[in-house]
Amino acid sequence: MGGSNTAPVSALADSATARRVLVQATGRLDGSNAAASTARRNRTILANAADYAVELSLLDTNPIRAIKWAAPKVSSHVDRRSVVNPPQARALLEAVRAQRPSGPRLVAFFAVMYYAGLRPEEAINLAVDNVILPLRGRPNDEDWGELHISGATPDAGSEWTDDGSPRERRQLKHRVEGDSRIVPTHPELTRLLREHLDTFGTAPDGRLFAGVRGGELPTITYRRAWVRARQTALSAAEQASPLARRPYDLRHACLSTWLNGGVYPTQVAEWAGHSVDVLLRIYANCVVGQDELAKRRISEALRQD
Repeated sequence: MGGSNTAPVSALADSATARRVLVQATGRLDGSNAAASTARRNRTILANAADYAVELSLLDTNPIRAIKWAAPKVSSHVDRRSVVNPPQARALLEAVRAQRPSGPRLVAFFAVMYYAGLRPEEAINLAVDNVILPLRGRPNDEDWGELHISGATPDAGSEWTDDGSPRERRQLKHRVEGDSRIVPTHPELTRLLREHLDTFGTAPDGRLFAGVRGGELPTITYRRAWVRARQTALSAAEQASPLARRPYDLRHACLSTWLNGGVYPTQVAEWAGHSVDVLLRIYANCVVGQDELAKRRISEALRQD
């Protein structure tokens, strides 16, 4: 039952009312513009809800889809300023390690994003059965292992999941149910994973990363740790910049490092779980040195004999 201030769904049949609802849904409470991705998502949700109202015969047609609405453009490129270099990444990991009590158990969590390009929801879902490490004693440059990524647990909120868990268990992004991918672990990551397993073991269900009390790792825990790490490891100017502002930026740094290191885009796309065209479109701004190479080639082409 709606309250006295709640209009019936049929009120959306009035075009002016429908437009006001759309404006409110795609903006912020203070009247300013919402982020482009948020506006697009909210408009889609509202339109789908109106479709359902049509199915229930509460509306004759969908008024939201009839409104002319210019979808705000969403940037398809990674901001190069957000990408950390290797010394900065290692400094951030050490700043995480220094935090107590949860910092040491989060080092490998952030490391699988930076060294293996995992998304946060993939890292949280990582279990010991997904980690294939070589026998100890190998030379450092041969100490490569593998991560077998088969699922993800995005933070959906307990009110939106069937079992009341804050995370929804689902297939990999852009993949069908049951699909998986294999990602190599750089020797530095291999060492950090061994250290994590030796020190903390696993959660009762086999997951690598859990909260201090053994439960599921809360999103707020690792986000707070990351904020503190930036405050410790970065200068004031770097903190004010987009540099590593989100843990997800570690994945961007990883894929940028692979591309700049000369790894074939087809291989990077396979490890990252992207298609090649999406990979190159998103990370085009992060491949450094290509502009100078292009200028040299143009000069050579135009040079007179």
